[in-house]
Amino acid sequence: MNSESENKKLTSFSAHLDEQYGKKGTDQREKYEEEFETFKLGVMIQELRKEQGLTQAQLAAKCGTTKTYISRIENDASDIRLSTLMRIVREGLGGNLKLSVTQ
Repeated sequence: MNSESENKKLTSFSAHLDEQYGKKGTDQREKYEEEFETFKLGVMIQELRKEQGLTQAQLAAKCGTTKTYISRIENDASDIRLSTLMRIVREGLGGNLKLSVTQ
């Protein structure tokens, strides 16, 4: 097989998402996008925690929450309160949270 015929079989990531979850704006695609953002948030918290050499229990103690709650955020950040997230970032990780809105 030559590379030209192989390239014709490639699908862009955007096209893959359209096929799997529907076009942007559909309920299924919006649900996917939201879940992906919460996943990224959990991974970000976990990476920052590990970079600082903190255990989940240590991070929880620094920001006044529980190890279980930190674990839940890192594994499925859905339903986290903004005030709690800000406290974890500020008090637990020594950072600042910046939000942006895109359309």
